[in-house]
Amino acid sequence: MRGTLTWLLGAALVAGCTPSRAQPQAEGAGTGAVVGGEAPPPGSPVPPPVIPPGASPSVDAGRQSAGVVAAGGIGAPYNYGPAVMQDGDRTRMWWCSQYPAARPPGDDILHAESAGIAGPFTGTGGGPAQSVLSGNPGAFDGVHTCDPSVVKVDGVYYLYYTGAAGDHALGNSIGMATSPDGLNWTRANGGNPILNPARDTARENTYGAGQPAVVFLDGWFYLMFTDTTGRAAGWNGAGQFIVRSKDPAFTTAVEALGERGFEPAPSTQVPRTRSLVDAFSADLMWIEALESFGVAHETQDGTTITFLDRNFSLRPYPPVLIPGPWKEGPGLLRQPDGHAPISVEDPCGRVPLDVVRATMIGEAGAPTHLKHFGIDLHGIDGCGDVNRMLTVLDGFAMPSPVRTMDLVAGGSVVRVDRRTVADLLAVRLLDRRVPGLDRVPVAANLTTGVAAVQAPTGGTGLLLDDGKLWAVRPPGVAELNASPITPITDERWNTYPAGLALG
Repeated sequence: MRGTLTWLLGAALVAGCTPSRAQPQAEGAGTGAVVGGEAPPPGSPVPPPVIPPGASPSVDAGRQSAGVVAAGGIGAPYNYGPAVMQDGDRTRMWWCSQYPAARPPGDDILHAESAGIAGPFTGTGGGPAQSVLSGNPGAFDGVHTCDPSVVKVDGVYYLYYTGAAGDHALGNSIGMATSPDGLNWTRANGGNPILNPARDTARENTYGAGQPAVVFLDGWFYLMFTDTTGRAAGWNGAGQFIVRSKDPAFTTAVEALGERGFEPAPSTQVPRTRSLVDAFSADLMWIEALESFGVAHETQDGTTITFLDRNFSLRPYPPVLIPGPWKEGPGLLRQPDGHAPISVEDPCGRVPLDVVRATMIGEAGAPTHLKHFGIDLHGIDGCGDVNRMLTVLDGFAMPSPVRTMDLVAGGSVVRVDRRTVADLLAVRLLDRRVPGLDRVPVAANLTTGVAAVQAPTGGTGLLLDDGKLWAVRPPGVAELNASPITPITDERWNTYPAGLALG
């Protein structure tokens, strides 16, 4: 269902499905497919945004895995359509495959994890990847679940996926599920789809709506997707559309991107009048250092990243290419909220872009062999203005002008006396101070021995000199800071003005 671009499904693919191997629903291009990103014939409904003159990032640090980084276990005939998340100290991946033991027969979503993007990705205890979502008989996704996109917001994992009740001619829709751990999923919206095909136009390609990619930004869930029935799709159904809502299930306060920007919509079921790129199987992320969205889609020589501003009205930078072979769409390595990872070596001047994508057609006639490819963008000014700098540097600590450490947390600067404490609270310690940080006032001082309190459910917090209670997530912070801990009740905890959570 991920919208395969160069292979076609038919009798020669998986004719006469056995009970353990149903025909994969990865067809997005349909008959007469073109390479993803190739322009359709003249007459595309909406012209692309114009790239303004200005500095362009440079590309270096090309990299790729020596071999396959993730695969299903025995009996998994294909592996494609990955969603890749940097989740704390582990990298997690969900992708589309099929296990004979997972019922009913059809596309399943698998999960595995690794210490890093280079893999290998394995299941629990180092075993094979495990199936975490399969078809729900009798529902819109009764046979196939595929094309995962996963974000984590306020501790909840949200999985957006393509579902199909049967064969390709029935069309696809998009569903959503939630989880506390990324493994055990509960279908949302009563098990009904959150987005159906618009059916603006009848085309030979009857794929419908699917291939979701979701980003959480400024309180909004942005959902990009394919809809081969959309008015602004290309002649072959290619196109990427956007809706957004502050409701993760998109049942209320929906806005759809049209020719005049985002406009209120009664539901996700509205005409698709504006396509971002002529592509199938694309992925999306927000890049703080560039203050733009990046849309990853396949073109002839690899994965192209097309940049679009916050309103999707301008292309602030020319596209860049992550070269290499591919047979199916890319999964961008993203932070839990769908944002780009921050370079730990040069957060203000460098952006790492990494994808995982299927690179060959396997014995089942479907995409497989998931491999990693990446590049770095450099020559950018990600800390050129204060607001962007505070977002880019969130979680970083660096020397202060007075021989202490400054920790950036949630848009504020906290001055920390002890380097060891700053190291425990920070994502990364920088040896050199970012000059622009001098423009930001210190919000609070974390001095040695400052009072600490501990509540049964609130955890541990520090009472800093701004009069607020700053919760600290890592264990041992108070002890390392020589802060005496006073046990208090949850009720007492709630009486303090709340600072931010640190660590």
